[in-house]
Amino acid sequence: MKFGLFYELSVPRPWTRESERTVYDNALEQVKLADELGFDQVWAVEHHFLEEYSHCPAPELFLTACAMVTRRIRVGFGIVVCVPEFNHPIKIAERTAVLDILSGGRVEVGTGRSATWTELAGFNASPDVTKKSWDEFVRCLPRMWTSEKFEFEGEFWSMPRRTILPKVYQRPHPPMWVAVTSPGTELDAA
Repeated sequence: MKFGLFYELSVPRPWTRESERTVYDNALEQVKLADELGFDQVWAVEHHFLEEYSHCPAPELFLTACAMVTRRIRVGFGIVVCVPEFNHPIKIAERTAVLDILSGGRVEVGTGRSATWTELAGFNASPDVTKKSWDEFVRCLPRMWTSEKFEFEGEFWSMPRRTILPKVYQRPHPPMWVAVTSPGTELDAA
């Protein structure tokens, strides 16, 4: 059995100039202690526009800070939204690789399609196609991390032949996970 911490980085009202900083600072202190106590992982979500619930739109930045103040705990996206309207696949591949390098190979990659209508509408993403666009997105990530040259022509995004840098530190690539909230998605993950 493994133990970890999972952060939404909730910030209740009333908001002051220091509210968000205090939440992030407290979380980093907890992560340092968790590392010392032998916890296995720390996870951070990606959410947008969810007042009070989650103030974590860029989990890779928080996770990089976690990696810099710890020695052994694994740092995980719980989840990164793998829908092109939210995040371009190349940027996720690159940012994950940088975090994997800086952490010394401690990254876990949780993927998902978004959890709320507020977020989907905010990025003008159609819930009718996120399952297909997520599938296309996540099937490309390992290839971007491991191929010398990568090119792709898909239904939701495309890219000419390029070298995507840097490459991930872990071989062949970081472990990948799937958030499952819709019936049938567990079969897609397999």
